[in-house]
Amino acid sequence: MVGRLTLQIVKAAKSRESRYTLWDTELKGFGLRVNADGTKSYALKYLFRGRQRWHTIGKHGSPWTPDTARNEALRLLAQARNGVDPQEVKQVQANADLTMAELCDLYLAAARAGQILTKFDEPKKASTLLTDASRIERHIKPLLGRKRVREVTTDHIDAFLHDVATGKTALDVKTGRRGRAIVEGGRGAATRTVGLLGGVFAFAVRKRLRPDNPVRGVQRFKDGRNERFLSGQELLRLGQALAACDEAWGQHAADLAAWVEAGRRGPSPRTPTQAESPSATGAIRLLLLTGARKSEVLQLEWAHVDREHGYLRLPTSKTGAKAIPIGTAALTLIEAQPRFAHNPYVFTGNIAGRHFVGLSKVWERVRARADLPDVRLHDLRHSFASVGASSGNSLLLLGAILGHRDPKTTQRYAHIARDPARAAAEHVSNLIATSLTASR
Repeated sequence: MVGRLTLQIVKAAKSRESRYTLWDTELKGFGLRVNADGTKSYALKYLFRGRQRWHTIGKHGSPWTPDTARNEALRLLAQARNGVDPQEVKQVQANADLTMAELCDLYLAAARAGQILTKFDEPKKASTLLTDASRIERHIKPLLGRKRVREVTTDHIDAFLHDVATGKTALDVKTGRRGRAIVEGGRGAATRTVGLLGGVFAFAVRKRLRPDNPVRGVQRFKDGRNERFLSGQELLRLGQALAACDEAWGQHAADLAAWVEAGRRGPSPRTPTQAESPSATGAIRLLLLTGARKSEVLQLEWAHVDREHGYLRLPTSKTGAKAIPIGTAALTLIEAQPRFAHNPYVFTGNIAGRHFVGLSKVWERVRARADLPDVRLHDLRHSFASVGASSGNSLLLLGAILGHRDPKTTQRYAHIARDPARAAAEHVSNLIATSLTASR
């Protein structure tokens, strides 16, 4: 206690190793907090319904002086006596002023902490969080970031949907020395970003930041996900392109060995344009032969390969831990990959102990040589499913192989028990392996 808090006392208060409070003797509970860094703030300690509460009035300085802060403390105490908790009022006011940009930041922080679960009741994967953050920064914040959370309506969401679809957030800027951000927008991006907004507002409702979710009732565009898959002739061209890559790589390896044996005389042999790492071509083939996702193949470890039963037993994936049944062709491909000490991955990269990276760039070159300019890596998964469906395998079995939890996902391939699933995987991978090598 120092008596009545005055401007002279406030200015004379010195910082200590830890925060302390100077209490006003005239108004019980009113005091000045002095922090270790020298900053000072006025605070009020009061009882509300039998519980002790703290309320920070504000930092010393305009508009808060000992007199204005004391008057505010008197007002807050009167509010508490009338049955209204000043701290709850402060929180309500803060929530009322919360912007969409701030809400999105809170959502991402909660998601990164594992507090936002997917429809599979699992925390979001790192790759999903990166996508969410990108959509927030590139679409949501530019169009809705300054709006108050409580003010956003269904009409705002509908306008946002059409703005993204028509390219209002399209962007092509340089990011860093070599980076580049290209945002095109479109109906697919609009629909998926509004889906993310639905999750953000669901989070807001759970946190009592607003009473309802304005995304509900907004009619989104049909998400026209690409259903591209390879025909028999396209599989053949791809097989030929991969074989040419392997042949060029093998020749280069032989040339390098001969150069070393000759005492490294002259310049080292240049890598042929068509040569690609066996890890890359092997990963592409395994994508086709298993229907697995890119991350599942690239992060595949030797410990995950169950040779005895013919399964890839993955401890984690987009849908959680899963077992992928594989055929003999896929297993033979895996067994052909070289093993390196202290590297657990099947498809190794240039960095010790790490898996191969840069598969997307390799794929761009391979698909160009195979004359498949519109085929994405993920379409290899579609191709596995398409071959399986067209060869008479049930959608239930294909769903088991692909790891689909929702039968509707597998149902997309309709237009064209573990032991049965394993047999189906064997059948499909053999068909694809045959198509890849049909001319050789």
